[in-house]
Amino acid sequence: MESIGPLDASIPGGDLQNINIPPVEGVAGGGTGYGWVQPGNEIISNNKLNSGFIEPSKVHSNDLLHVWCLPSTANVGPQESPQPLEPVSLLAARNERESIQIALRPKVSWASSSGFAGTVQIQSTDLCSSSGNRLIVGQSISLRRVVPVLSVPDALVPLDLPVSQINLFPGETSAVWVSVTVPYDQPPGRYEGQIILTAGKSETELGAQSLTKDEKYQLYNDLKSCLDIVEPVDGKPLEELVERAKSATSALRKVLLHPTFEEFRDDNESNDMMEEDNFTNNSISIQFILTVWDFTLPLTPSLPAVFGVSETVIEDRFCLEHGSQSWYDALDRHFMWLLQYKISPFFCRWGESMRVLAYTCPWPADHPRAEDYYSDPRLAAYAVPYLPILSCTDSAKDSLRKEVEVLKSKDHWKKAYFYLWDEPLNIEQYNMIRSMSSEIRAYAPDARVLTTYYCGPSGAELAPISFDAFVKVPSIIRPHTQIFCTSEWVLGSREDLIKDIIGELQPENGEEWWTYVCLGPTDPHPNWHLGMRGTQHRAVMWRVFKEGGTGFLYWGANCYEKANVPSAEIKFRRGLPPGDGVLFYPGEVFSSSNEPVASVRLERILSGLQDIEYLKLYSAKHGREEGLALLERTGLYIGPERYTLDHAPIDLMRGEVYRACKS
Repeated sequence: MESIGPLDASIPGGDLQNINIPPVEGVAGGGTGYGWVQPGNEIISNNKLNSGFIEPSKVHSNDLLHVWCLPSTANVGPQESPQPLEPVSLLAARNERESIQIALRPKVSWASSSGFAGTVQIQSTDLCSSSGNRLIVGQSISLRRVVPVLSVPDALVPLDLPVSQINLFPGETSAVWVSVTVPYDQPPGRYEGQIILTAGKSETELGAQSLTKDEKYQLYNDLKSCLDIVEPVDGKPLEELVERAKSATSALRKVLLHPTFEEFRDDNESNDMMEEDNFTNNSISIQFILTVWDFTLPLTPSLPAVFGVSETVIEDRFCLEHGSQSWYDALDRHFMWLLQYKISPFFCRWGESMRVLAYTCPWPADHPRAEDYYSDPRLAAYAVPYLPILSCTDSAKDSLRKEVEVLKSKDHWKKAYFYLWDEPLNIEQYNMIRSMSSEIRAYAPDARVLTTYYCGPSGAELAPISFDAFVKVPSIIRPHTQIFCTSEWVLGSREDLIKDIIGELQPENGEEWWTYVCLGPTDPHPNWHLGMRGTQHRAVMWRVFKEGGTGFLYWGANCYEKANVPSAEIKFRRGLPPGDGVLFYPGEVFSSSNEPVASVRLERILSGLQDIEYLKLYSAKHGREEGLALLERTGLYIGPERYTLDHAPIDLMRGEVYRACKS
């Protein structure tokens, strides 16, 4: 499983507010669902604002830009057409993340500098319930700029909170990804807040000019009014003094929100000052409502979804010596960051003929940090290394025995698996799996070995038909594999073939059926390639639920081409569809931050895994057949070529689960 061609989306590190997307090699046709408009359908500028320089502080932002909201499954391209702005209303369980997108498109240009149409300031309030509970900006609420990769909206670059600025380009639609992550113990209820957008001047423009006489006079009057409010105080009742103090405080806050003082404010101070009465009258306000219902997504995901992370890619790009403290720190940072997506990461190193060293924890099992990894309740499954991570010589195999002896005494041993070989092709490779598995099972007869495959082995006469040979694979590696992980590509649209695969397994002996996607299946089937529809990304997990697999594997989340500088441009590996094997990007490509940057596709994977929890809750109450019927009744998913292209059935399914199970 490898990747393709150059992803020329290099963005210089530095200020996120001035992200400038360079020309890139595009995906032919731009993929699907980008809202391209026909020539002649462009937005007509407001003629009354075209007669010269525009001072944004004196014009309502609604006259300068279009703002509207779109669901997380929308691929918002630069020619996305404006829609009416409506309030945002979302439903979420505890321990769930819900996201929407805010699209922005300039009607006219108001920037004094060339290249940009103008700058927009984005502010977010906390979401508050009537009982005083909060979802806090910067903790539960995040805003990220949607940045194109190969001309496709994909990278989610974090914005400063609670106030940030983005630059808009003439004639182009930009998008901001808004996520609300509901904590595990958040009280249920209705939470309300606002997102405020204000057309203004960039920091560069503000820094290049001094205050005008009118602006100085306004600041003077605002400050003087504070004194007028509180003076005189002698002989005044306490109640009146309290009211005066409140009024003066409000007035001072308004003064401190002036752009002149932007550089002196910290995040907490900005958040405290963002009361409703401080928003400029020229701003566009988006009402944001989130209903948190009395259901908690399990801390340990119901479906083990194991995703590979290439250790060699990390070593090369960040110039790390294998086994150094910096190496451990980098792997630990990636592992902890990925857990928020309800996946179970494993690090991997590829050997000859697709032999793979897979491990979840970089430390040996008897190291103090190892228990932190293996016992983390967010981890649904973990990979145990067949060979020592720091030395892959056969003479070091004693460590396998020690590793297994430590882990099999733990309660979390039931989550353990060994991933030894990826997609074996011939009988010799299957024999290697048998040999390695025999060694493992000598120390732990209940150990689980996972094997991925998409065909039967050459050199073995299992059946005259290739699919029949594929179905018979368990018979040649039993009992040396317990998790039989097959490619969705093999099935095509033939769901009726699933019974043949499952019929060959022995669940009474602990055998399981998992699935995976990689370079196949291709459009229109669900997968995570760049350029596919948003619902197509999310439908991967709908397919897993319908087909009845008990786990899922994805070969690599960071498998782009080799580079030796953290900020180097990302290039997809040649030979694979764009996006295959790459679900997040190095933060250094977009800014000075070393935190990974998620892709839109990774967020949709999380949404799909959360959908599975909803469907399993419904099935637990009404039976699996009713859960499957819900998929079809709502129009969400019927088969790999028949699933919704619109977002509405997603809300319909989730709403029905909410109504049926909220009690």
